[in-house]
Amino acid sequence: MANYLKEKERLCDVAIRLNNNGFNHGATGNCSLRTKEGFLITPSGIANRNLIPEIMVELDMHGKKINTSPLNASSEWLFHKDLYRMNKNINAVIHTHCPYATALSTIDKALNSFHYMIAVAGGKDIRCAKYALFGTQELSDNILEAMRDRKACLIANHGLVTAAEDLETAYDITEEIEHLSMVYINAQKISEPKILSDDDMVDVLDRFQTYSRWGKD
Repeated sequence: MANYLKEKERLCDVAIRLNNNGFNHGATGNCSLRTKEGFLITPSGIANRNLIPEIMVELDMHGKKINTSPLNASSEWLFHKDLYRMNKNINAVIHTHCPYATALSTIDKALNSFHYMIAVAGGKDIRCAKYALFGTQELSDNILEAMRDRKACLIANHGLVTAAEDLETAYDITEEIEHLSMVYINAQKISEPKILSDDDMVDVLDRFQTYSRWGKD
């Protein structure tokens, strides 16, 4: 029971931190954490600043509520469930409406390898999932396609999703991609950024595997 309560506290803390650091605002975004029975996810329709551990919602891997939270799960629980079912190494998912990454999502194209740290997402670019209405299976399917062999993707005209082996890593990837998005937008004000080659990015990905936390699956 103590570990379960700690998991709810960790999830709540990360959701509030995302809000406090400007990655989400109001009741936007959502995050989740895998559990033995399914996953804990932030609730729907409540401002992030008002979240408390007791109202985190637990769902099983079919989307059925299995704890006593008085609230419903985030309306976007479907893609969290599907990401967990797709990859057993994913233990945490974060979805944000962070300003710079969301701005890039409205362009509806992949964030290319203008900087070597793009590799934090697990490949040579950060794909952009096709737009679909929030909370739908179509959106979940689009996200899964964009997240193939990746730890993050943009969602067209919507925001950013990251997934990792734990909440802290998912948070760190979110933070890094938001910073990269800011750099990319600022660079384009000067000139079109130089793109690193595929070989350059392969070298980075190989180096991440040897010594960096970013190389973890």
